[in-house]
Amino acid sequence: MPLRSIAFSALVSLIPLAPAAAQIPRKSPEYAINMNQGGQILLSTQRGKVVALLFILTTCGHCQKVTQTLTGIQKEFGPRGFQTIAAAIEDGSARNVPGFVQQFKPSFPVGYTPRDSASEYLQQSSIVPMMMPQLVFIDRAGTIVAKHPGDDPIFNDGAEKSLRAKIESLLGSSPAPAAKKKAATSAKK
Repeated sequence: MPLRSIAFSALVSLIPLAPAAAQIPRKSPEYAINMNQGGQILLSTQRGKVVALLFILTTCGHCQKVTQTLTGIQKEFGPRGFQTIAAAIEDGSARNVPGFVQQFKPSFPVGYTPRDSASEYLQQSSIVPMMMPQLVFIDRAGTIVAKHPGDDPIFNDGAEKSLRAKIESLLGSSPAPAAKKKAATSAKK
């Protein structure tokens, strides 16, 4: 074998293989988002709700726009059992989140988490650049049913309409478990 072929073969073997696509659907593992006020939000505490887990960079214009879109959607769909939670993943995010919250006034919790932790949750190699934001939808049973990286068509023009349709389909026509319980209690009176 010529020396060039050997060198090329050796070089190609050093290039990491493309990461496998994240398994969807799959059960959501436990995940903790650190909050600036102290404490954490655990995904397991949201069981029974449809959750939009949004990984952001506080300085990313695309992330800011999606946050603003989800703020309106959260206000509308929250009473039906929908919950958005955002986690900033850039270096210094604990320091950046309060200013982000003050500026964009999201109607949902915004915390922070290490990028490597987010990569692991997303089943994405930490050496591969992430297209931001990263949006994960989790159904009421705690199953990850969709993952949308920042370059996904769901974020194109008409993103609000696309996101609303996705959330509406996940919420279905049935009310949230708390609303069912309240209705049953009212019926007994």
